[in-house]
Amino acid sequence: MSRLFIFTSIIISSTLIFGFLSLKDNPRTDANKSYTQLSDSTMNKSESDMKTKIVKSDEEWKKELTPEQYYVLRQKGTEPAFTGEYYHLNEDGIYTCAACGNELFSSDTKYESGSGWPSYWAPVDEGKVKLIEDHSLGMVRTEVVCGRCGGHLGHVFDDGPKPTGKRYCINSAALEFKKK
Repeated sequence: MSRLFIFTSIIISSTLIFGFLSLKDNPRTDANKSYTQLSDSTMNKSESDMKTKIVKSDEEWKKELTPEQYYVLRQKGTEPAFTGEYYHLNEDGIYTCAACGNELFSSDTKYESGSGWPSYWAPVDEGKVKLIEDHSLGMVRTEVVCGRCGGHLGHVFDDGPKPTGKRYCINSAALEFKKK
């Protein structure tokens, strides 16, 4: 009985130690450690635009967003493929950030990529989004965040259609749609 107790204690201790160490370097717990800024067009905006930058506490975001929106936008989550509200939407309009209302993508640049998420070949303006090098999940990708509130939107890939060759693969939960 005592050998079983010692063995179990060793396993639990090891799990806690290695779990703590992996959290320490987990990009989802400290975005500054494994996310490198690639571009920040917002730095070149006028002083009046800089005043529109939105900074809120986690508690404020939790009160304003649905649980799914909070998970995606604030915790860098991903909704399951082919389940998002806007994946098959084919109406004319503008897709805005669900957290702050920043206009991000137009239906004019939306296309069917087959990825399972709404895809666009360009944002409405490069300054509306910010691109960040993402080293999470054992790979290097480019994260797309809202240029106004910093909410996680999705990722951009270099396998999209002309004219940009980009595929902005965006979570529906991070968006709201305004019909034209």
